[in-house]
Amino acid sequence: MEYVLGIDIGTGSTKAIAVDLKGNSFADSQQYYSFSAPKPGYHEQDPEQIWHAFTESIKGIIAKTGAQPLAISLSSAMHSFVAVDNNGNALAPMITWADNRSAEIAVELRGTELGMSIYKATGTPIHSMSPLCKLIWLRENDPALFHKAHKFISIKEFIWHKLFNEFAIDYSIASSTGLFNITKFEWHNDALRLAEITADVLSKPVSTDYSKTDSSLDFLDKNTRFVIGASDGCLANLGSMATEPGIAAMTIGTSGAVRVASSKPLPNAEAMTFSYILDKNTYICGGPINNGGVAMQWWVKNTAGLSATEKHYEQVFNQIAEVPAGSNGLIFLPYLTGERAPIWDSESCGNFFGVRLQHTQADFSRAVLEGICFAMRDVLDAVQQNSEPIMQINISGGFTKSEVWVQTLADITGKKLAILQADDASAVGAAFIALKVIGAIKDYPKVSDDLIVYQPNPANTDIYNKTFSIYKQLYTDLKATMHKVYKA
Repeated sequence: MEYVLGIDIGTGSTKAIAVDLKGNSFADSQQYYSFSAPKPGYHEQDPEQIWHAFTESIKGIIAKTGAQPLAISLSSAMHSFVAVDNNGNALAPMITWADNRSAEIAVELRGTELGMSIYKATGTPIHSMSPLCKLIWLRENDPALFHKAHKFISIKEFIWHKLFNEFAIDYSIASSTGLFNITKFEWHNDALRLAEITADVLSKPVSTDYSKTDSSLDFLDKNTRFVIGASDGCLANLGSMATEPGIAAMTIGTSGAVRVASSKPLPNAEAMTFSYILDKNTYICGGPINNGGVAMQWWVKNTAGLSATEKHYEQVFNQIAEVPAGSNGLIFLPYLTGERAPIWDSESCGNFFGVRLQHTQADFSRAVLEGICFAMRDVLDAVQQNSEPIMQINISGGFTKSEVWVQTLADITGKKLAILQADDASAVGAAFIALKVIGAIKDYPKVSDDLIVYQPNPANTDIYNKTFSIYKQLYTDLKATMHKVYKA
């Protein structure tokens, strides 16, 4: 049996997907791990625990298939940050993308001309998630660790060093640091000066098809080729087969994201959309939201009074299906955990607007669902300001199991949605790169014509276009009040 492995190193787990030489996935192995939050706003993990999960996920696939992989390609969550010594050992816990301790630094920098210049050069939003802001925070709050560190690296670099005793970073992960010039493919001097570091404390940037053999893993054949791969967001587009003009990828899991492929960066200073590198010819541009499935889970568990089981979700979605588009005038702002794109406001909060005596629990349930979809449209509109017209959106994530959710999203965006059963799109995308590197394929796979497709209902889209303008105005009107509540 000949196959390659795509491995996605995520925030909650590492998952390996076995893909045959024709591009079909057929086996998986997943290892979970936890995080710690020692202080409010902190979100940390143990990189050694993730390394263990990484190796165990490979062993799990070998045990299932009875065969060694020809190649292994890596996908990884973005914006992780580890201070290490010269042997690659972590000097402190890894800071994840979800860590918010540098929020004040990001807000201050975002309001400056230098901040906007760095954003346009690096493609990374000025936000507490970015390693640029984490570096500045570390320098100001823990100077001893800042000066002691030999390198500042991501979790993928940590694993790559374990494999090959080499500090290397792929262009894709580098492009999400806020420290890398995405058109020159080198570390960005203005960002380095701002962080008060030199390129010597960062890894060597390499292309996303960079590969090596003879790893440190004694249970693997020495000829097994490791491909450094890209970031999870970029590879999700590749795995979702959304790299052609006019096709976007949209994912709703706990959070959500909208992404399009482009031959050039697509900066949007107001919405601060990202432009990350898939390869030297392709940028993946878009924006993330904080409040996807987590907002619906909050509603089902804490407000509808149900446990978040599949049966109870189905019960709520059946109620939603009975409510007309627009939730009888009820509007929900879903900013329960603050928000990233396009408002980048960690002090925002959730709101119901237009509440009247006639509103029922079902109306509120539908308003929550519509609010999540409005947030996704908000990002989509920001991306479309500079991209080619989007004709189709390839969707993935757990929400695709709900027909009412998918149809509502189609109606709110006004776009044709194609369902891809690609919950593991990032790992599959990584596997596609491996297949190309070993010469098993010449071009990446394209979407087949037999997908499940949802078309927008024009009458509902008309209703939502009017409601969406109110949704947008509500945040503008309530922003100052939200901030007062946050600081109270």
